[in-house]
Amino acid sequence: MILAADIGGTNTRLALYEGSAAKLVAVATEVYSSPAHKGPEEILHKFLAKSGHGQVPLEGAGLGIAGPVVNGRSETPNLPWVVESASIADTLGIEAVVLMNDLEANAHGIALLGEEDFATLSAGSSTAAAPQPSGNRVLISAGTGLGEAGMIEEDGDYRPFASEGGHADFAPRNETEIELLRYLLQRFDHVSYERVLSGPGLHNIYQFFRDTGRAEEPPWLKELIGQQDPSAAIAGEALKGSVELCVLALDQFVSLYGAEAGNLALKGMATGGVYVGGGIAPKILRKLQEPIFLKAFLAKGRISKLLEAIPVRVILNDQTALMGAGRAAMLPQAQRRTAAAEGRRPA
Repeated sequence: MILAADIGGTNTRLALYEGSAAKLVAVATEVYSSPAHKGPEEILHKFLAKSGHGQVPLEGAGLGIAGPVVNGRSETPNLPWVVESASIADTLGIEAVVLMNDLEANAHGIALLGEEDFATLSAGSSTAAAPQPSGNRVLISAGTGLGEAGMIEEDGDYRPFASEGGHADFAPRNETEIELLRYLLQRFDHVSYERVLSGPGLHNIYQFFRDTGRAEEPPWLKELIGQQDPSAAIAGEALKGSVELCVLALDQFVSLYGAEAGNLALKGMATGGVYVGGGIAPKILRKLQEPIFLKAFLAKGRISKLLEAIPVRVILNDQTALMGAGRAAMLPQAQRRTAAAEGRRPA
């Protein structure tokens, strides 16, 4: 029995798995609100009690968390939590817990997906013999924050590794984005890609277009945004095409998404493919399938031909990171070779 967790800034998903690293069988699953709890230990206690498996010995645990992991410890940027693998191991009564960045867990999960779990934005150039040619792969995922990870091709397999590329400096490409950067610098000491490519990032873009007079905010929409998740409201109206301000904001968001996906593909030399994950992408899939995303993805000047050959696919399965955390916990240590530290309880 393996416990797996996908700990995000909005939700924490948990599962108990049996089986093997190649095929996980879910025994129990639950979703909890992350901000409603003081830390993962509280959520783990609730989950094990509710699932009725609190007395079943666990052989291991894998946790993916939305934050950097150093020496088995993570200070989450979008939650007031400090998560330590040793503390989790004590809570679960097991010797070791695999604690990794959530995007690294997500990358592990890709190995467990089928064709039905993807939507293709680009199959790559016509010379590609298969939808997944050889070479490194990368993963970019906008949700509560912006995650990025890589997968190094190694002996016919892929070894995921974590990254905090979502916190790298936002690089504007044109006059509008230069103005957007200046606008955001009035609010933030550091403007990263996460400030524009995330749920809060979409709201930031919306406010920029509103405050600079590019489109008007209807009073009813202002009220709606105050009553529910702003990004969900903005995206919903944009997909309907009902409010110009929302359409402008989402189009800009998608263009930036494509541009940063292209940046990541170049940095990782990802000839094996680019994966777009996270909670936002499936919800705005129709918009991602419009020319805006791929136009920005390919707009890399003299190196654009390289990007034309790279497949780009959206992950539709929202359990990918959870399954990946379980898979990582089941892999032998030598095979896992995770970049995350493995925490152990003191002897």
